[in-house]
Amino acid sequence: MRRLFPVTQETVITTAEPGREWTLDELADAYAYPGNPNGPQGGPGGGEPWLRANMVSTLDGAAQHDGRSHPISSATDMRIFGTLRALADVVVVGAETVRQEGYRPARARKEFAARREAAGQGPAPAIAIVSAGLELDFSLPLFTSPLVPTLILTGAAADPHRIAAAEKTGTRVVVAGDGMGVDPARAVHALAELGHTRLLTEGGPRLLGQMIAAGVLDELCLTVSPMLTAGDAQRIAGGPSVAVPHHFTLASLLEEDGFLFTRYHRA
Repeated sequence: MRRLFPVTQETVITTAEPGREWTLDELADAYAYPGNPNGPQGGPGGGEPWLRANMVSTLDGAAQHDGRSHPISSATDMRIFGTLRALADVVVVGAETVRQEGYRPARARKEFAARREAAGQGPAPAIAIVSAGLELDFSLPLFTSPLVPTLILTGAAADPHRIAAAEKTGTRVVVAGDGMGVDPARAVHALAELGHTRLLTEGGPRLLGQMIAAGVLDELCLTVSPMLTAGDAQRIAGGPSVAVPHHFTLASLLEEDGFLFTRYHRA
C-alpha cells in the first residue's frame, strides 16, 4: 500500500515500496482519532465526541452487492475496517444492517491491547444499535455473549415489552428521541455521556444519511472499490437530503491494487 496524500517524507518511502503491507500500528497511526498526535484537531482530546463513518462504494456508487458490502471490499479494506473498530469506543450501526450483515460482538485484539489501554479504553468497542422498533433477535451472540455490553439507541415511544426483552439479556437501552425514532444529535450526546467519545458508524446507508442530514458527521473514511455493479444498489447514504451540501476536505489518501482508501474531515 502507498500513501498518495498528504505528501510527506513517509509518502516518498511508501511510494518507493508500493507492495509493502502496512503494519497494524502504521494503520492505527494513519487513522488516529483527535487527541492523538497523528489525529485531527478537536474531538476526544478535548472531551468532545468525534463521529467517523466507514463505508465502501464501487465506481458507479453502489454501497452493496446482493445486499452486502463484503463482495465489493478487499483484504486491505477489511484490515482497515478492523483497525477502525479497534480505535473506537463504540460502533454505531442501524438495525437493518445488523440483520443483513449478521453482526457479532466486537472482539478484543491483542495487537491493539496496549494502545487501547493507553487511551483509557476497554478491551473492545461496544456495539450500539439504532432501532425504533427493536425488532431484533435477542438470542444472538451480539446480545447473549458480548465482551462489552451491547447498547440499543431508540426513541421514547419504543415498545416497552421489546425494551424489557432487550434489557433481560443485559443490553443497555438508551433513549435518544422523543418519538419512535432516534435523533442523531441526541444519540451522539447520549453516547458521549456514557464516556464514548470516539464514535464509529458503519451505516447502513439510511442511518448515515440521517447523520449527515443532522450535521453530526465529523469524518468519512470511504473506500472506493475499482468495481462496477450497475443495478439499483443503495448509495453509501440515503434518506433526507440537505438544503446545502456539506463540504468536507481530504485528509489522507491511500492506494492498493486500484482500491482508494480516502479520509475526509468536516471543513
